Amino acid sequence: MKTTNFALVGVGGQGVLLASDILAEVGVEAGYDVKKSEVHGMAQRGGSVLSQVRWADKVYAPLVGNGEVDYLISFELLEALRWLQLLKKGGTAIVNEQRLPPLAVSSGGMEYPGLEQIKKALAAGTGEYHLVPALAKAEELGTERATNVVLIGALSKSLDVPEDEWLKVIERRVPEKYLELNRKAFAAGQTL
Repeated sequence: MKTTNFALVGVGGQGVLLASDILAEVGVEAGYDVKKSEVHGMAQRGGSVLSQVRWADKVYAPLVGNGEVDYLISFELLEALRWLQLLKKGGTAIVNEQRLPPLAVSSGGMEYPGLEQIKKALAAGTGEYHLVPALAKAEELGTERATNVVLIGALSKSLDVPEDEWLKVIERRVPEKYLELNRKAFAAGQTL
């Protein structure tokens, strides 16, 4: 199998790291060698979070260079643009429609780009992109904290891994009291 590279990006507190843990474990369940890395310096203060996951028969390094990512999963619109250079030509971006303005925007130092500007940048930088209402789906289920699993569900449609493998990992990674909610979040993501 060729190496499949993933980059999950967002803002601290959105569940990027749990989603990347789930993705890495699903790769192991599917029989792949898996490597994962993460950068989350100021994440606790709402800063940028990046996690990279690689699946293959044999993976030698966890880091992915610019233009090598097959799937960019962005939990926030502006973070998709910040990390778009990672995506390879012909790659796929799955982008949550949520806007979390960074401090530079909140303080008036810069302007958050409009949706059309974001769509234009995504179209120019990807083979395919999907804007998905992951936050809205999670809120319909009762909590925005399930947004990450909604996005994992949306990604799962593009990968040749049986649904029960995904659910098995979700069952291991989420507390039992939130299990049913996360099963519903995963199913909701698959409809996007």
